[in-house]
Amino acid sequence: MHRLSMNQMTVRSLSIPELLAACLRHEVPAVGLWRDPVQTHGVTRTAREVRESGLEVSSLCRGGFLTNPANQPEALADNRRAIDEAAELGAQSLVLVVGGLFDRDLPAARTRVADAVAELAPYAAEREVVLALEPMHPVFCADRGVLSTLKQALDMVEAIGSPAVRVVVDTVHVWWDPEVEAQIARAGERIALYQVCDWITPLPADVLAGRGIPGQGHIDFGHLGRCVAGAGYAGVAEVEVFHEEVWAADPDEVFARVVAAHRELVLPGLTSG
Repeated sequence: MHRLSMNQMTVRSLSIPELLAACLRHEVPAVGLWRDPVQTHGVTRTAREVRESGLEVSSLCRGGFLTNPANQPEALADNRRAIDEAAELGAQSLVLVVGGLFDRDLPAARTRVADAVAELAPYAAEREVVLALEPMHPVFCADRGVLSTLKQALDMVEAIGSPAVRVVVDTVHVWWDPEVEAQIARAGERIALYQVCDWITPLPADVLAGRGIPGQGHIDFGHLGRCVAGAGYAGVAEVEVFHEEVWAADPDEVFARVVAAHRELVLPGLTSG
């Protein structure tokens, strides 16, 4: 199962050791980690156990939340800690969920994000950590991500001008965008991470938990996979699913479903060229 990574949130009931063991059992070569469980287990301890397992860390989630004007110093300090954690874990990227609105001034919120990421970029570069801006579906603009399109994220990356700042292409956030093909091509080597999950309907009351395993919903993974491969992306597809039914299922069953979906729907697009 080369080019597959299991994001920790997809099987969130597993402890760090259980997650690593499950990846090895199902021959999944990489894992995406989240800060809270890593901190609970211990960053140094997690880094050691990951190294001993032989697994790659495709991402650490999450940094960001940079839009609140009242706590910018605290947010910057927390993001520097996240960068240090990503460096110790050997994560290929630190995913930035940039934050939502704290007033009604959307342009100002986006400016605060740009200023903060520009300030963090040299710190990340010194530690060889990639800051991966994640544009999010517009439904999350108010509370989680004021960057709503890949174009907006790439405009910010280009304005900052640091090789340490790149983008995430997450299928659930970009599949709807009529400019997605052109913007993925534009991103090229600045794609730090390709995340996959499906857009399912009807959406649950908690829209955040409306992400399915590939094949459950409406996204054409073959098409998007060919786009990112055509842009030069040669990394993993990290499966990040938020869904109550998936979380309630047996983790080994979830792994089996993810592996099957990767083999049938995701990998063919990534390797079609």
